Amino acid sequence: MKISRLLRAALFFLTLAAVAQELGKPEDQRTWHGKVAGVPYDFRVPTPRRFRDAYWNPNDPRIFTDRVVGIGWAINFAQLIPRLQEGYRRLAVRA
Repeated sequence: MKISRLLRAALFFLTLAAVAQELGKPEDQRTWHGKVAGVPYDFRVPTPRRFRDAYWNPNDPRIFTDRVVGIGWAINFAQLIPRLQEGYRRLAVRA
């Protein structure tokens, strides 16, 4: 329960910091996406292509990609699933 509150507080402060970072830029330089304290944020209107690239992108080797909306990371299932399958195969061979 305390961890949940701590995570919510961290997310709240990261959101505030990201918005403050964008508002601190001249208006014509605000992109509404970037990183704050190493954590990616994106407040732009999501597009189907960005959803696909975040959650199913076999061309991106990363498992954790930038979220489409909000603060944090998404999971690239096109990379995660094969790695989990390979790990399962390796465990099955040892058993």
